Amino acid sequence: MQKDRSFLDKIYLFIKGIAMGAANKVPGVSGGTVSYVFDFYEELIYSFRRINIDAFKLLFTGKFKSFYKYTNGQFLTLVMGGSIFSYFSVSLILDYFLKHYELYVWSCFFGMIIGSIYYIGKDFGKWSRVSFVFLLIGISLGLAISFLKPATENDNLWFVFFCGIIGVSGMTLPGLSGSFILILLGNYVLLLVDSVNVFFNIITNVLTGNFEVLSDPIKIRYLKIISVFTAGSAFGLVTISHVLGYVLSKWNKLVNAIIIGFIAGSLGIVWPWKKTIYVKKDNIFQTDIAGNKIVENYERYLPEFYSVETFTAIFFIFLGVGLLLALDYYDKKYRN
Repeated sequence: MQKDRSFLDKIYLFIKGIAMGAANKVPGVSGGTVSYVFDFYEELIYSFRRINIDAFKLLFTGKFKSFYKYTNGQFLTLVMGGSIFSYFSVSLILDYFLKHYELYVWSCFFGMIIGSIYYIGKDFGKWSRVSFVFLLIGISLGLAISFLKPATENDNLWFVFFCGIIGVSGMTLPGLSGSFILILLGNYVLLLVDSVNVFFNIITNVLTGNFEVLSDPIKIRYLKIISVFTAGSAFGLVTISHVLGYVLSKWNKLVNAIIIGFIAGSLGIVWPWKKTIYVKKDNIFQTDIAGNKIVENYERYLPEFYSVETFTAIFFIFLGVGLLLALDYYDKKYRN
């Protein structure tokens, strides 16, 4: 599974990691879909599966080069490095456009997912009755998740650990948005907004020599939460990858059918025309640490067809589809 890559291939893989990182941050969009469309999903699962007991034996005995090679370290460094870089760059730009041009961003995502269904479905081969049934199962699951009612926030550390396992699924399961699942579990703001902001505040203070923050019980609470969440994410990443690697090797066709269905079902989550519903208490909007209103859910609606806004949104849907068709064209040209 490990590949020899040219310098340009490494840059391209880093850019793919950036795209996956940006997708993972947006509720409703799956980084796993990006890895699937960009054709590095199976290598991603393979590499995560290599993080096992044998890998830790190499690490703890000081065989760092062997550990790096065994875990497909070059690939993981480029992809995960791109994802982390994305969090501090591209995803911030994406946040800006979501804030000011929300409808058009969702429209583009909607089109890209439609395009990705074509992109990954065209190489599926012959569809049997069984694979078609699994496709319908995937669509049904994706749609069912789209319309679930979110739970309330829960900072119990065992539940936070569970959220880490589930939240990381967006990286390993195409069509399943880890961020959106965390909204449904009620802990999106707690884990991906408040805890992250407090963590970076602690890091900034410690690096500037201010260690008083470590005696702040509120900050320590958030530090515990993000530590447990990170541990759950790492545990989930490895365990889910092992399960997926096994089922892909045994039932590749059926797993791919359910993944395609899941991606199709996720269209319900990224439906562009939706009104954001924010959390209220005593008729007052609740905010996170940064002062942003907390998202509770989305109320979907049908647009007014004869309006400039709707036609512009439809244009962005076609733009999203076009981007994937261009990727398909490039892929064919690159392979030939």
